[in-house]
Amino acid sequence: MPIRRTATFLLPLLLATACAHSPSNNPNNEARHWADAGQMVLVTTADWDSTNGELRRYERDGNGWKQVGAANSIVVGRTGVAWGIGLNAKHGDGPVKREGDGKAPAGVFSIGPAFGYADSARTGLDYKAMGGNDWCIDVPDSAYYNQIIDRSLVKAPGLDQSTEPMRRDIHADGDQRYREGFVIEHNAENARNAGSCIFAHLWSAPDSTTAGCTAMAPASMDTLLAWLDEKRKPVFVQLPHTQYTQLRDAWKLPQITSTEHAR
Repeated sequence: MPIRRTATFLLPLLLATACAHSPSNNPNNEARHWADAGQMVLVTTADWDSTNGELRRYERDGNGWKQVGAANSIVVGRTGVAWGIGLNAKHGDGPVKREGDGKAPAGVFSIGPAFGYADSARTGLDYKAMGGNDWCIDVPDSAYYNQIIDRSLVKAPGLDQSTEPMRRDIHADGDQRYREGFVIEHNAENARNAGSCIFAHLWSAPDSTTAGCTAMAPASMDTLLAWLDEKRKPVFVQLPHTQYTQLRDAWKLPQITSTEHAR
């Protein structure tokens, strides 16, 4: 399907999908928000300050989850992770994500469209080919905050202040990190200063960090994109180990066994 380039051409990072649920402060009630998910991408880190972790894939198996494939290594924000705005409320202690804090969001999130430099990609997600005028707006005062837009079609104050070109190969000395990726629907209501432009994308190196995204090796991303299917309503779960253990039963998340090692 051809891309229709409108003023908000990815919309508010698929606002309608992420806002279909109102998070509850009771973790036992929150699992209903992703009860219809047939796929889960699970990222765990050692603690709030860790900058690396493991990613696992799961498919719905009756009332539970079955792991698909091996765990893969990932990197997150340069200052770790913090509670984001997703399908759940904040629970217990822990930092809260803010614009520019260098933290990746923790919680449960809908998965939005895939994107990349190529015209098409092998994936079951909706795919958006990025052009040289496509930018994700990280300027909190902008009316287009936390949205990917075509700046050749949109004229508004502050757009030239954005630091997030989607074609980093063109605007950032050949950078390949956004060559493949997908949207993690954090802050879908575009709350000012709550964090913007959160993606899963390629890492620059295994020991690198991000500005707030989750990054991985190209082979890991290829496998993940080919597996993900928007018809199965996939969700992205990202938590430090302690919070994962505390919330696993209430949120009906998978049991991680010690034999599932990252590669």
